[in-house]
Amino acid sequence: MKSTVLGYPRIGARRELTKATEAFWAGRSSADDLESTAAGLRRGVWETLRDAGLDGVPSNTFSLYDHVLDTAVMVGAVPKRFAGLAGLDAYFAMARGADGVAPLELTKWFDTNYHYLVPELGPGTDLRLAGDKPLDEYTEAWSLDVETRPVLLGPVSFLLLSKAAEPGFWPLILLDLLLDVYAKVLAGLHEAGCEWVQLDEPVLAADRSRGELEALRHAYHRLGSRNRRPALLVSTYFGEIGDALGVLAASPVEAIGLDFVAGPGSLEALAGLGGLGGKTLVAGVVDGRNVWRTDLLAAQSLLESLRGLAGQVVVSTSCSLLHVPLDLDAETSLAPGLTARLASARQKVDEVVALGRALAEGGTRP
Repeated sequence: MKSTVLGYPRIGARRELTKATEAFWAGRSSADDLESTAAGLRRGVWETLRDAGLDGVPSNTFSLYDHVLDTAVMVGAVPKRFAGLAGLDAYFAMARGADGVAPLELTKWFDTNYHYLVPELGPGTDLRLAGDKPLDEYTEAWSLDVETRPVLLGPVSFLLLSKAAEPGFWPLILLDLLLDVYAKVLAGLHEAGCEWVQLDEPVLAADRSRGELEALRHAYHRLGSRNRRPALLVSTYFGEIGDALGVLAASPVEAIGLDFVAGPGSLEALAGLGGLGGKTLVAGVVDGRNVWRTDLLAAQSLLESLRGLAGQVVVSTSCSLLHVPLDLDAETSLAPGLTARLASARQKVDEVVALGRALAEGGTRP
């Protein structure tokens, strides 16, 4: 693998997802209609990324509403007030509320403009494998002749981004129960032939306590030590990860993703650590959050300086491209001088591919 992205916009070029969900909510279309639109959007993304030349195509980045909500549903973290509902009725009730039942709290995804639904966890939360969305999307993409890398919100981030359902409860107490669920997900993907899984741990960009770092160590020692699993990429973004870097470097995972845009000190931290040994470094050098073109020569220079600090260096975006517009080619009213300076998600994919090829060929200009 030479190049990948950590995620991609899911709304569609003409806001197809928004239109389809609003029609479903209004009763103008069926669940089958909504799923048909969703399947078309997923297929379009996978084929676009494959045909652009990416070596690693992510899956399970699509969501009808929010990827954190999807994770909560997958692991059975559904509050009791939604017990009388099922399927999409329960899913959208958690997002929007229904018949006097309050939805989950909505809050900002770190310092981005995206908002996520906050899981509610308590001593009565029955964590279990309650859904197969990552496996379903992997096999769906495989049937279209696209090999993908399923993306899941990491277990430590899921718990730390959740809220206590009652005072004094610490969500990290549920870590071992949650790891049981993740182990089953990984085993199922392994049996389906999946080679890689990406586990996102964005909470590591914030200062973490000793207890939280111990939870991180425990989580990836346990998941990484299992035999029946795909290779694991633990992806971090939105800043430098401090002491968590050493914890991940010492874990039995195969790859670590670092954000070199929001975390320029990651290069020095890697060098100070002595590198990652034989692990793969997924280097986030193309900004996933702004709309400006990448300085490709500067990015190439940074990538060259990372050689020797890992067993392999893979070029990537700094975070998911969910945070930028889909395609600059759809913008027809921009001044040519401005257009030449901009890059939406589709153009950033091309930047990643060009940098990956240049790195692999050694000395070639991207």
